[in-house]
Amino acid sequence: MAISWFTLIFLTIYVGIGQLDALSAKIGLFSPVFGGAVTGLIMGDLKTGLVIGATLQLTTLGVATYGGATVPDFLSGSIMGTAFAILSGRGTAYGIGLAIPIGLLLTQMDILGRLTNTFFQHRADKYATEGNYKGVERMNIFGAIPWMLSRGIPVFIGLLFGSAVVKAINNWIPQWIMNGLKTAGIILPAMGIAILLRYLPIKRYFPYFIIGFVLMAYFAKTFSLLGTALLGLALAVIHVYNVMGNRKNNDNNEHHDDGGHAETEELAEVEIDV
Repeated sequence: MAISWFTLIFLTIYVGIGQLDALSAKIGLFSPVFGGAVTGLIMGDLKTGLVIGATLQLTTLGVATYGGATVPDFLSGSIMGTAFAILSGRGTAYGIGLAIPIGLLLTQMDILGRLTNTFFQHRADKYATEGNYKGVERMNIFGAIPWMLSRGIPVFIGLLFGSAVVKAINNWIPQWIMNGLKTAGIILPAMGIAILLRYLPIKRYFPYFIIGFVLMAYFAKTFSLLGTALLGLALAVIHVYNVMGNRKNNDNNEHHDDGGHAETEELAEVEIDV
């Protein structure tokens, strides 16, 4: 199966726009699940794209570019992994196994994009000092170009030579390496969830965590993820109402205590006067 020029150009433009979305609006185009789904839809296998994209999405939970830190580019990985999985016909495990090292490798392109962007930002600083706001606007627009190219060029080249790349990968990578990559693809989503849990107050709300875990671990066949989420929402609402009710009762008790104390003082004053 060969990739069409329309698909090639569309996905190249999409990954560039997705990177801009990651830096600005964050409406979701930058997420791996979107990248995999769009690639699968364009190439006629939406299910494969969703599975690969969702798996990579789990690996990104709790991971962000705080302080300018560079993280794996799993958007490009989801696009190229989905495309290679569909081109080769070897399924989602194969695509995930390719997408993970691709995402890790493209961290270098992220660094290159940041480095190149500094030229335009320094020019924008110069124009800002001069009071040339038009120049600042131009530099901000031009500064988006390195970001888009840092993702668009690798995806374009990888998909352009997709058939040859897939055949070379199939012939060159030993089976034990592919098994290792598949295992990593299984472990990384759990690691992403573990990283996310470090930022949540699990020690304080661990009963709710246990309820969700039991439902999905022991009743997964009869209890869906949506059902678990709705149950979690209901428990959260109940918890909030209880907290608000307890706070209101405490306020009333404090007010009552203050009133009783004032009455006692008044009686004491009356007795003294008498």
